[in-house]
Amino acid sequence: MAKGLPKRSEDFSGWYNELVGMADLAENSGVRGCMVIKPYGFAIWEKMQDQLDRMFKETGHQNAYFPLFVPKSLFEAEEKNAEGFAKECAVVTHYRLKTDPEDASKLIVDPNAKLEEELIVRPTSEAIIWNTYKGWIQSYRDLPILINQWANVVRWEMRTRLFLRTAEFLWQEGHTAHATKQEALDETAQMLDVYAAFAENFMAMPVVKGYKTENERFAGADDTYCIEALMQDGKALQAGTSHFLGQNFAKAFDVKFADKDGKQDYVWATSWGVSTRLMGALIMSHSDDYGLVLPPKLAPIQVAIVPIYKGEDQLAQVSEVANEIKDALIAKGLSVKYDDDDKRKPGWKFAEYEVKGVPVRIAIGARDLENGTVEVARRDTMSKETMPREEVVDHVAGLMDEIQCSLLVRNQQFVKENTHEVETWEEFVDVIENKGGFVSAHWDGTGETEQQIKEATKATIRCIPFDAQEVEGKCIFTGNPSKRKVLFAKAY
Repeated sequence: MAKGLPKRSEDFSGWYNELVGMADLAENSGVRGCMVIKPYGFAIWEKMQDQLDRMFKETGHQNAYFPLFVPKSLFEAEEKNAEGFAKECAVVTHYRLKTDPEDASKLIVDPNAKLEEELIVRPTSEAIIWNTYKGWIQSYRDLPILINQWANVVRWEMRTRLFLRTAEFLWQEGHTAHATKQEALDETAQMLDVYAAFAENFMAMPVVKGYKTENERFAGADDTYCIEALMQDGKALQAGTSHFLGQNFAKAFDVKFADKDGKQDYVWATSWGVSTRLMGALIMSHSDDYGLVLPPKLAPIQVAIVPIYKGEDQLAQVSEVANEIKDALIAKGLSVKYDDDDKRKPGWKFAEYEVKGVPVRIAIGARDLENGTVEVARRDTMSKETMPREEVVDHVAGLMDEIQCSLLVRNQQFVKENTHEVETWEEFVDVIENKGGFVSAHWDGTGETEQQIKEATKATIRCIPFDAQEVEGKCIFTGNPSKRKVLFAKAY
């Protein structure tokens, strides 16, 4: 167990908070509720961003950028959206400071620099983007518009936790416009599939795809699709959402197009996004009491090589072999660090790469030089083996796929073991309170019942799974008829 790191089983929240710091991922900033993402943490986010960006472009999307500020009148145009985000908005009212006449060392807001119209610091960009699309769209020839934006947003959270919930965070937000309802529905489903594929194939994190209930739906959407993941403490985490916006924003901003027959109609819309919350999901899905565990596809350093030596002559001999292995691994497409920094001892380096979740560590010492061997350590299983030097490159390259697959299979088994079917309220409460995990149960379909269950247990309906079969039953809370089971859990 890493020194100073609480056990997950005893203090999961404390373990998470300490690990984010110990792995050098992020820290709290001088701005309340905001974080500094440190270089190692940002390198992981960049790996996520690069892959997602590639997947977006493969599906025909282009990147653009829109303003950080949204005029209040535009923000108010779509009422449900405005109401849904109103309590989280940061508002700019003035544009200048001046020296305090009573204390020249201080600055105060210049009352003469009040804005004619207040500006909302974007909590999401639908309003400013749809106001822009109005000038871009006149005819069916202008459609579809498939735009993605990488940006920061501000949602004024009162209770914050690094990566999981901060006042400012990084994300991407897709905003598309279509000529028909079916095209928009297809887009909504396609982008959720992109998120699910990324989560499983790159994060090694299995997810459940489904619909949000009306209570949990994105403000301003006709439908919200989501992917839900299960963390090691039995809580769910919403890992991505894709929204079918219908014609709501088109009507709010009067965005019409002429079809092939010259008939005017409102365009159909979608929006979709994932954020740095995925960093929190990555940490909580795989990591252990020794530190971070990273799937190789997202690890900034996939292989760390540590020399063990006495004196400069021995270091030179070890370095010759180490650099040959490093170059051969890089040629196979791996990211490799040869750590010959003489300011740190090998033991410290072993612990550091363990905490940072580097998938494979290679150690080479004087005895290895004599025997023509190296030591290879896997981070996911904490296992070590000594092998012939000539075999190590192919072996380590093969380990990348093996570790990636192993982490996914391990998580799939965890989700399977922690998904519980219940039929009664007593069973439901027992599982939610004592076991955690996903709970599959009948619900009568009303928002009132959903809210009462939430108030009684703090569990929410995470989604109505796409693959949920129609099965007649009775709501666990009211006893009213139900046609299918939905997925409940306590959540982040």
